Amino acid sequence: MLTTLLLAALLSTGGPGQNKPDLKTPYEQGNGNQTATYEEAIDWYQKLDAAYDEVKMMPYETTDVGRPLHLVVVSTDKDFDPASIHQKNKRILLIQNGIHPGEPEGIDATMLLVRDYLQDKKLRRQLDNVVLAIIPVYNIGGALNRNSHTRTNQNGPESYGFRGNALNLDLNRDFIKMDSDNARTFHEIFREWDPDVFMDNHTSNGADYQHVMTLIATQHNKLHPTLAKYLSGKMVPTLYAGMKQDKFPMVPYMNHAGDTPDEGIIGFMESPRYATGYTTLYNTIGFVPETHMLKPFDQRVKATYKLMENMIETVHRDAKEIGTLRAQAKQETLQQQKFPLDWKLDTTKVSQIPFLGYEAKYKPSEVSGIDRLYYDRKAPYSKMINYYDEFVPTVTVEKPVAYIIPQAWGEVIERLKKDEVQLQQLKKDTTLTLDTYYITDYKTGQRPYEGHYLHSDVQVETRNMPRQFFKGDYVVYLNQPANRFVVEVLEPQATDSYFNWNFFDSILMQKEYFSSYVFEDLAAEYLKKDPALRQRLEERKKQDPGFAKNARAQLDFVYRNTPHYEYTHNMYPVGRLMQDVKLPL
Repeated sequence: MLTTLLLAALLSTGGPGQNKPDLKTPYEQGNGNQTATYEEAIDWYQKLDAAYDEVKMMPYETTDVGRPLHLVVVSTDKDFDPASIHQKNKRILLIQNGIHPGEPEGIDATMLLVRDYLQDKKLRRQLDNVVLAIIPVYNIGGALNRNSHTRTNQNGPESYGFRGNALNLDLNRDFIKMDSDNARTFHEIFREWDPDVFMDNHTSNGADYQHVMTLIATQHNKLHPTLAKYLSGKMVPTLYAGMKQDKFPMVPYMNHAGDTPDEGIIGFMESPRYATGYTTLYNTIGFVPETHMLKPFDQRVKATYKLMENMIETVHRDAKEIGTLRAQAKQETLQQQKFPLDWKLDTTKVSQIPFLGYEAKYKPSEVSGIDRLYYDRKAPYSKMINYYDEFVPTVTVEKPVAYIIPQAWGEVIERLKKDEVQLQQLKKDTTLTLDTYYITDYKTGQRPYEGHYLHSDVQVETRNMPRQFFKGDYVVYLNQPANRFVVEVLEPQATDSYFNWNFFDSILMQKEYFSSYVFEDLAAEYLKKDPALRQRLEERKKQDPGFAKNARAQLDFVYRNTPHYEYTHNMYPVGRLMQDVKLPL
């Protein structure tokens, strides 16, 4: 009797003699329109961990809702050391699910995929060169905020999580600014595991069309050229061919050039606030699959499964090539001298791609009576449409030897440390002559965006000037793997710089002023002693009638050209050391 019970227990937990333990997922137990809850997903992966020695579930640091972020690693040779895995020339594929928990098909598809690869010998062989690292649910707070209504435009599942996390942040806008514990923990995982390829599973909004799956690949103009050539010339075509063979023909993400796809689509230029915009900074090839919101949930799960299957097959096939190209890209990034900071679409370059759509038509709205757009599913079509996917840099910067960051800017230092940026500190007070930016112009959003009033269109003036730095201030040399990350966050003109995300806003407010009746006499003295300043004042009055009638503005003009005006106003505090001088480190 005991022997029978013991055997049954071993069989139920995947012990000796049991190659295929019962690991039916919550999705399979439902009706094809249900997704696993956060608790169900974590419980299921714990069972998977218990059933297979090739699986290890690792809790990392906490998230904004107080639950740890888990990483599940599938390694068929039972090696769970990322450094050792890379030394074996294996590729690490990081799959992230549930960043938007209302878009949950990746959660369910990945559970099915992992189990099938462990239990099917043919599929399992494709993991010889590939280690899977899986974040089962990234936005845990959003996953716990479950409902059936907030994804208004989506066809199932019956209930799902919410887009915002416990801080009501969209985590796919938080990768560079790291306001959430989720993002800070993700950076720890990402930098430790250094994935070669990254997938972040989503569901799209937008137009109606026949495709179940659309795809964002890392914008090739932003990726290192050696990797970009492989991505565009080999990897993406392989994925498209595989998905077509699997009866899920893909199209790029529907970022419309006009009101409908008929007018063409534009490649998605992801800045580092987005997942694949961040991963690009470390020469990781990134993908954001976007299944179509109006397709039934079971079709979306199947399409996500098939894309991950094709991805594994491709990475397995090209494992050595991807490793070689990444190593080359990393080495060249260390030596790279110029870095683009902002981009614009090149509309002169256009290609054509096949598209399976529905005719866009208009009819009177039953709500407003005004003509409204709809897509006629009784009128499907197949045709070529324009695809604009070439971007050119608009702002480029030459990297300094090092950045010097005053220790006062702790929020910035904390984020650099979280990304494992190599930092050194001055051992004594030091005066350095270096390049310093002055912010001469910028725009600021009039409404809050993800907890910030985001700056853009930053203009700077560079001054080479002596600066006083103190013991404990930080030095960041640009000879490290994090080079590109450092440039993107510390150069104020970069789209997602820490200046644009408001971490340096206190420099934008003047602290000292003057009383007009007191400064009048002093200003007159300065103009007597400085004829050139008097001439500039008179020229300004001739050019600007409003200025000529504004006494306070004229006094301020003089004030800003005297030693009384604080030199720190609009002075960006991070210095750029352009020559390699000996520092007290």
